[in-house]
Order: sequence, then structure tokens, then C-alpha cells
Amino acid sequence: MPAAAEVLSTVAPRPAPRGSDLPTCPVCADSMVAAEASAFVAEDIVSYLWTCDTCGYGFVTKHAIKRFACN
Repeated sequence: MPAAAEVLSTVAPRPAPRGSDLPTCPVCADSMVAAEASAFVAEDIVSYLWTCDTCGYGFVTKHAIKRFACN
């Protein structure tokens, strides 16, 4: 009876979506999972309010939205 084995790679071809985009607290270095609030500040800019659950420090990040064209 022939035997076959499958070897799966443990290295992901690229990180999970947003996995590397999540911020850490600049005060205590705790990782943050979700923004407390978000708002459009311009047509292509989103602002996020982050508050650390560990130390309570809050800060704002801004991100530009890339437009996608559908064919």
C-alpha cells in the first residue's frame, strides 16, 4: 500500500490583512485591536481614535484611502 505525505509550510506568504497595521501604545507598548472611534475628515482620509485598555493613553491616527478601479 503506497503512502503519501503532505508537508505544509508554516510561513505565511504575506501577513494577515491589517495584522501588521495595528498600533501599539506608545506609553506601555500594549497591542491594540480596535479603534474606539473613526471619522472621515476628508474624502480620502479617515481618522481613528485609539485608547489603550491597559494604561488609558489615547491618540489619533490618520490614514489615506486608496481608490480601487473596477473593470
